[in-house]
Amino acid sequence: MIDIHTHILPGMDDGSGSLEESLAMAKESARQGVRLLAATPHFYATQEDPNSFLRRRERSLALLESAWQDSFPTLLVGAEVRYFDGISRVEKIAHLTLDHTRILLLEMPFTSWSRRMVEEVVELQRSRGLQVLLAHVERYLKDQDSQVWETFRQNGVWMQCNANFFLRWQTKRKAQALFKKGEIQMLGSDTHNMTSRPPNLAMARDALVKSLGQAVWRSFERQSYALLKAGMAP
Repeated sequence: MIDIHTHILPGMDDGSGSLEESLAMAKESARQGVRLLAATPHFYATQEDPNSFLRRRERSLALLESAWQDSFPTLLVGAEVRYFDGISRVEKIAHLTLDHTRILLLEMPFTSWSRRMVEEVVELQRSRGLQVLLAHVERYLKDQDSQVWETFRQNGVWMQCNANFFLRWQTKRKAQALFKKGEIQMLGSDTHNMTSRPPNLAMARDALVKSLGQAVWRSFERQSYALLKAGMAP
């Protein structure tokens, strides 16, 4: 499995608060069958410039890698970048993509998006040569009209959903419907810790296998790896 969205880097944001907690999260992810794990700490342009963020991330990553075990998943590093006005014009945005790829995990505001905002996401996708992956899409669904999703679909924007979307009784039918239609390209646990938000990707996998069958899950898993490879930088 690929866990494309985690907050496992120690001391970077509201995720893991220590090396010990990060290692516990990695161990649990491995136990669940995660083979590739993306560390995606929050980046807020209103609070920090990219250079400062990258320096902090490098220190945190070095600490984590010093204790990383061979039994743990392959670790990639990127960022969960919060949308801001003018994001498509910032050169350093390309430095926040996932390791060795063009994939930018983008967190959108939890409000109705203006036409300008949608156009700027498309600009990132088309003119900047990035592959936009919208973080935890389920959190935005109720606030956007169908044309927004059609615009993103036509322009090749990818969608990431959190495991909890498939586990809550209020949302699991919607999640399964989107999954069956092929609207979801990547899954993530969005894990922050070992208590209130622990790794849980295996639970989503098991729920999907139970409802849709092993073959559907295997097909999705193959597609996720293929998309990750397709998103690799030239």
